[in-house]
Amino acid sequence: MLNALGFKVRKYHMNEGHSSLLALELLKQNSLDPNKVKELCIFTTHTPVEAGHDKFDYGLVGDLIQDKNDVEILRKYGGQNYFDTSIFAMNLSNYINGVTKRHSQISSALYPGYKIHAITNGVHSYTWTSPYFRKLYDRYLPDWENEPELLIRVGEIPDTELWEAHWNAKRNLIDEVNKKTGIGMDYDTLTIGFSRRMTSYKRPTLILSDLEMLRNINKRGKIQLIFAGKAHPNDEAGKQIIRDIYKVMKTLRDEIKIAFLENYNMDLAAKMVSGVDVWLNTPNCPYEASGTSGMKAAHNGVVNLSVLDGWWIEGWIEDVTGWSIGPKPDEKISIEETRLAELKDLYYKLYYIVVPMYYEQQDEWFKLINNSIGMIASYFNSHRMMRYYVTEAYL
Repeated sequence: MLNALGFKVRKYHMNEGHSSLLALELLKQNSLDPNKVKELCIFTTHTPVEAGHDKFDYGLVGDLIQDKNDVEILRKYGGQNYFDTSIFAMNLSNYINGVTKRHSQISSALYPGYKIHAITNGVHSYTWTSPYFRKLYDRYLPDWENEPELLIRVGEIPDTELWEAHWNAKRNLIDEVNKKTGIGMDYDTLTIGFSRRMTSYKRPTLILSDLEMLRNINKRGKIQLIFAGKAHPNDEAGKQIIRDIYKVMKTLRDEIKIAFLENYNMDLAAKMVSGVDVWLNTPNCPYEASGTSGMKAAHNGVVNLSVLDGWWIEGWIEDVTGWSIGPKPDEKISIEETRLAELKDLYYKLYYIVVPMYYEQQDEWFKLINNSIGMIASYFNSHRMMRYYVTEAYL
């Protein structure tokens, strides 16, 4: 289609193995010369899990691709025993990358022998910045939407105006929650948000593991929790997670306000990442290749509290840009010890650091808001990401 329209494509960027049959067509258009195809192709992997890389039995491949020559080409570059779409793409690309530094290391271990670079993901700043912060940035940091690195100058914005913008975004979210659920959340309470796909490795219910600890935290300073997300229709464990959240909501109904927002979409996500006070992320390591919701939150001065996985390893400076949960990625401890350490650390930091700072040390909280914008949002954006792709992969 592109050829028929007269496009002259200099580079083809394959994202995940799903797109790798592109390289088969390019081989056929270039006299089966792999070097010519490599010059045209870039491959980005987005999953750190071996099961996330598509592999197919050659019997099935033969049934679907009738041309025996094509099947032999797939076998030559995609693996002898089964067709691995990622290997096929990597064998026919001159540049391969993961989506964070940590992810590139994990991918290199999954596929030894390939040089896998790292280009850390970013989010589109203007899209994920709330109208209240857009207006503020427009006034103090003109042209920030085209040069998000200007957000590093956030110190020029008075703290009172940053807080007002956050307050308006928070009020917008709380009004939405109360309209949809009738739970009666308020604007003054420390609000913790978790919204993403509801699936087991994301561990949405980690914070609900010990309800007595949660009650103690709530006595130290009132908290309220907002969850949002969808489970895949075939993910029974994911659907059970949502049921578990509703069960805890019922148990804690008279003590801690908890809401689950249904029909999760981009509009609701935008309200969530701008309206909560703390953005919670608790995936099982090392399954978060990148993650981007915390980057979106930072554009709105929301503070991250996250397991050290994906992008947060690069964005995290303890007590400066937010807080970590659990051990560092290179600590040599068992999975069971890691899980216990994460849970203990999560409750410890909420009780001793996060809640007291929010209610008693507003100046310190303002520093975190400033650092979220100036140190995270100024870097973890798609403008920076695209510059890296252009200079490292495309040119």
